[in-house]
Amino acid sequence: MTTTQPVRRSVTDPNADIYDIGTLPPLGVVPRRMHAQVIRPQRYGDAAQAFAHEVVDTPTIGRGEVLVAVMAAGVNYNNVWAARGYPVDQVATRQRRGEPEDFHIGGSDAAGIVYAVGDGVDDVSIGDQVVIHPGVWDVEDPWITGGGDQMLAPSAKIWGYDTNYGSFGQFARVQAHQVLPKAAHLSWAEAAAPTLVGTTAYRMLHGWAGNTVTDGDLVLVWGGSGGLGTQACQLVREAGGRAIAVVSDDERGRYAMKFGAIGYINRRRFDHWGIPPLVDDAAGQKAWTAGVRAFGKAIWDIAGSREDPAIVFEHPGAATVPTSGFVCRPGGMVVICAGTTGFDAMVDLRYHWTRQKRFQGSHGTNDAQAIAYNRLVLERKINPGLGRVLPMSDIGLSHAQMGRGEEVFGNTVHLVGATSPDQGRV
Repeated sequence: MTTTQPVRRSVTDPNADIYDIGTLPPLGVVPRRMHAQVIRPQRYGDAAQAFAHEVVDTPTIGRGEVLVAVMAAGVNYNNVWAARGYPVDQVATRQRRGEPEDFHIGGSDAAGIVYAVGDGVDDVSIGDQVVIHPGVWDVEDPWITGGGDQMLAPSAKIWGYDTNYGSFGQFARVQAHQVLPKAAHLSWAEAAAPTLVGTTAYRMLHGWAGNTVTDGDLVLVWGGSGGLGTQACQLVREAGGRAIAVVSDDERGRYAMKFGAIGYINRRRFDHWGIPPLVDDAAGQKAWTAGVRAFGKAIWDIAGSREDPAIVFEHPGAATVPTSGFVCRPGGMVVICAGTTGFDAMVDLRYHWTRQKRFQGSHGTNDAQAIAYNRLVLERKINPGLGRVLPMSDIGLSHAQMGRGEEVFGNTVHLVGATSPDQGRV
């Protein structure tokens, strides 16, 4: 990691209670208070109202933890859910675990500078320039100590969604194993953009033995111009596969192709989305099947052969899962990490069991997957897909837009400690 000073512990500044947004304390000096964009239960609902600027106490850290001065923070759908208090009321859930805070500071993507390290942390130092991966767990969890996948452990959580003090405050509290070196060639904003979506995509494509992306594989990527989709297209390309992006217009399709897609499908050409008619509705089934077969033919036209996807990279959920299951090749996998169009998806078991397809849930990242993904970033093989760069004050706005499905190109990032989109490159 890039280290500016080999300091091991922090001190509390006795003279400064708080620093302005965009202003850093002296290295290793932690102010008592900080600015943050905060969600409270009484504001649950639309993110534009749920988030509000507040001044709160800077979090303290415990054994195995690290305090990071956030330079830039990325936006993901998980804090749209946090703002709604649905499907999980995160504040109430944490209070039931004994945590005292009656608020939520979200944010699961960050680039920043280490300002304090807790006891037992030997491989992170104050001054390290870092990015944070979102996997959190109890390192003493018996599942983990027994050699199990960390993200399948009962204690596994997503940082900045299931946990408090994420990247939407001036200082973030993380576990030491989450800390990864920031790529020197990236600005703070670029470095903050991709880690959650990138590591999530990496696990989806490389984490499920028997259905990992390999050389020559055709992969259908929903939302190919967004933050998750642009990372997936690049990861498919790096594995020797061929990604076909599904997008909402031609401009977004061309954007996805800049990130490795071999072609794109404009989903607005089709109208068969959502739960299909029941099997005993012969006319409805006929119309739906005609629509989904036309969609499948669009895949063949791009592939140049009657080839179905080995992997379908899913996250919209209810609107698209029936189509994904239909077009996936026999023995292939539909892998899903979210349900942004709804959680009540339908799988037609006739096509599922007889053609022996896999419908795989995927969530977060383990350490090995995060390290492997970050290595690709460090080696300049992955473009972070930075889209908009906004001020910290617009965090509620960007989440509200995401919740309404107002699609943007790439990843949205908010400046916290950084003062310009280009700051941070070496």
